[in-house]
Amino acid sequence: MPKGNAPFSQTEYDRRIALTRTAMSEAGLDAMFVTDPSNQAWLTGYDGWSFYVHQGVLLRMEGEPIWWGRYMDSIGGLRTCWMSEDNIFGYADSYVQSTVRHPMQDLAARLRDMGLGSATIGVEMENYYYSAKAHEVFVTELPEARFVDATALVNWQRLIKSQEEIAFIRKAARISERVIETAIDRAAPGVRKNDVVADIMHAGITGVDDIWGDYPAIVPLTPSGLDATAAHLTWNGDPMREGEATFFELSGCYRRYHAPLCRTVFLGKPPKEMRDAEEAQLEGIEAALNAARAGNRTCDIAQALVDVLQKHGIFREGRCGYPIGLSYPPDWGERTASIRVEDQTILQPGMTFHFMPALWMDTWGLETTETILIKENGPAEALCNVERKLFVKD
Repeated sequence: MPKGNAPFSQTEYDRRIALTRTAMSEAGLDAMFVTDPSNQAWLTGYDGWSFYVHQGVLLRMEGEPIWWGRYMDSIGGLRTCWMSEDNIFGYADSYVQSTVRHPMQDLAARLRDMGLGSATIGVEMENYYYSAKAHEVFVTELPEARFVDATALVNWQRLIKSQEEIAFIRKAARISERVIETAIDRAAPGVRKNDVVADIMHAGITGVDDIWGDYPAIVPLTPSGLDATAAHLTWNGDPMREGEATFFELSGCYRRYHAPLCRTVFLGKPPKEMRDAEEAQLEGIEAALNAARAGNRTCDIAQALVDVLQKHGIFREGRCGYPIGLSYPPDWGERTASIRVEDQTILQPGMTFHFMPALWMDTWGLETTETILIKENGPAEALCNVERKLFVKD
């Protein structure tokens, strides 16, 4: 087993490092500075709520990765990373939110000391956690270095999950079942939405049996009525009402691994157009899962759904799924392949996606989704076991 409390075997981390270094070599990189918390955790095991300050992983072509961040968070690095203590670096607190110095000055000085002052360095330019100011200071402090945009280089290595990772996602799926069942059970006219969400979050953290719940990368999305015509609204303190549909977009989380799942509840008698859309959606899901086979492409999944929906007179644009696995806020997607008609990514065994054929119409929304696993043979496996339908509480 690796040092510290890292959740995976040393063989698993060695596999990840080797994959990333192969991609780095193909990109002509001498080193890479990884700021995405999900990528940091995937490479090193680091797990802490410290991504609001500058931190990251430095990966060279040889040797252990280096975790670098605020000194007080380097203690967390010692507790969660698999590397030796010599490869956990912390910068002084005087750098934090300072107007006269910047943490990237500390990192640049360390790179110069390592002989990387004129290296070709990959950075994640299109990333929530790598600021324009950080890049500006990094480039200024290392004038002889060459910086290359290596956005998603690590993310793409995460696309095919190992058996160790799939075991974690299956555990997250058990929690997803629990939180969705809690939402369905609690939904009723007059019940305040925030009270429903409180129960959902309690169920998610409590977990199932000995599978404890971690915090998900996205908070519960639970809009009702006209609010459900929008994709990403959260909740308020209003009571749930008869005659409205509420979709619940939720995910269990186990050790940062997710298995998103959505179901919709209607309080009262659904309109005929919603029932018709439900029939089309469920038929489309079956067709798409049948197309989600190793050797096919992500666009084949999307096209199978689109063809069924169009047959029923429903025209849906945009992507209908994305890879999932290890994630931190603000998103549980991996930001690589997409399930949409123009994406040509070849499906391979071990890929996991949130297949998301949601329908947002003029006066209501209908979300019925699955976390799916691409298998060696046959159609994709839906990892959660919750009946696939519009839940009606009349």
